[in-house]
Amino acid sequence: MAHASVARVYDAALNGKDNFEIDREVLRQVATVAPGVAELAWANRDFLIRVCRFLVQQAGIDQYLDLGSGLPTAENTHQVVQRVLPDARVVYIDHDPTVLAHARAILDGVARTTIIGADIFRPFEVLKNSTVRAYLDFTEPVALFQIGTLHHYPDDNAAEVMRTYVDSLPSGSYVAIAHFFDPETPEHSELARKMEDRFVHSPLGSGRFRTRAEIQSMFRGLEMVEPGLVLCDDWWPDGPRLTPLSPVRHCIAGGVGRKP
Repeated sequence: MAHASVARVYDAALNGKDNFEIDREVLRQVATVAPGVAELAWANRDFLIRVCRFLVQQAGIDQYLDLGSGLPTAENTHQVVQRVLPDARVVYIDHDPTVLAHARAILDGVARTTIIGADIFRPFEVLKNSTVRAYLDFTEPVALFQIGTLHHYPDDNAAEVMRTYVDSLPSGSYVAIAHFFDPETPEHSELARKMEDRFVHSPLGSGRFRTRAEIQSMFRGLEMVEPGLVLCDDWWPDGPRLTPLSPVRHCIAGGVGRKP
């Protein structure tokens, strides 16, 4: 079976144009158990934007390492943070050839922003990259993003991957993670497991819905920013909620931690 691309499936969920039939097939398969599956991508994207605003406006972070950047869409990390702080530096990491080609074309001429081809699940490959080291000063705080990425890491040592990244960061740095979530509640856990089964057995071949304890372990060594690890939609929402969250939106969680 040919494989779909994580970035292209995400793009399809966000109504983008940079995807193929096999990517859309993944969403159709998951939609058989969760018709609103695309809301996972929207909740993830909205969380990213709010985290960027917080880090640049409140925490004053001017360096960003965005792991698994995905295909360029509106309101990427560099656009959000550089609107507030034009001198902010942003390094994207991805290994998908389609992502790299599109991003390099779009970022051509954009100051203080670049994308590097590397495997985000091999921390030393990323951290020792000469371009990463040239763009980012690891003696000053860095914001590191794993937003919508770690659920595609199939092994059980995702927390160890994050420990390596966290250990490399200086004091005052921040880490943001968004992850497919099994709420372990009667009304939503079954949906999470059904979506996981469809994702894993689709042409994508990945998509783990981990529990609160499993996701929280990825923040080891960090002090959680309030309100802690919560549903992505509950992390400092932009305004009052006028309608209840859909069942799918109960199945993606996020949080931000600060390194003391």
